[in-house]
Amino acid sequence: MGNKLKSVELFLALGLATAIGVSSNVVVNAEETDEPNITTHLLAQGGEGGEGGEGGEGGAELSPGEQANADFQDKLSGTELLNALQQGGHIIYFRHAQTEKDYADQVSAAMGDCSTQRMLSEEGWQQSKTIGAAFQENSIPVGQVISSEYCRAWQTADIAFGKYEKNPALNFPPAEEYTEEQVAQMKENVMPLLTAVPESGTNTVIVGHDDIFEAATGIYPAPQGMAYVLKPDGNGSFEILVNMLPEEWSQLASN
Repeated sequence: MGNKLKSVELFLALGLATAIGVSSNVVVNAEETDEPNITTHLLAQGGEGGEGGEGGEGGAELSPGEQANADFQDKLSGTELLNALQQGGHIIYFRHAQTEKDYADQVSAAMGDCSTQRMLSEEGWQQSKTIGAAFQENSIPVGQVISSEYCRAWQTADIAFGKYEKNPALNFPPAEEYTEEQVAQMKENVMPLLTAVPESGTNTVIVGHDDIFEAATGIYPAPQGMAYVLKPDGNGSFEILVNMLPEEWSQLASN
């Protein structure tokens, strides 16, 4: 939350990074984000890290998306944030919880066979349980829970919230190196989910992957388990309000 760095790697890399500060009023429109820096980064990182670049956390120099993640400043915190979440109306986008390894598996993964995919680690299972318990303890209402078809995503959703519906719009393109068209398609696929106003009095939870969120927002959500809270305006746009580490959900009431 806030302007905290999300990992030691980010801290060490700040001096080398190219700053692209995220303003205190990040609003994304459905027609936006064909920005060259997003596309260029996703094209360049494909296959270098984890999920089509998931694993970009390991580099010495921050990419634009990683810098945006590091620089992001929360708009709400503490009681104000908790009250807003309890009222509903938000999209909460989780990058799936921690996996055993971080590598690109989208080319070889069979959606119906978890043994062909990266799996949640014990830490990832615990993160998911912690998130779910915090939502219950803090009376944060959850309506739809949508996940990608990857096992690590729907298992995160199932452990945390006890329900999920798979949506292939949250899947990666089956490639380790993305084309510009594939990056654009990722954005086109996910934007309707990010801009959809939740049912009254509820929040919509989405459990997906890093590159999908970055294609739509320019922000690379790191580390695994990171969540971003969005407020859709009903007109095809949304404001990004807060980012949350897995352990921060249980601290909401005490902040």
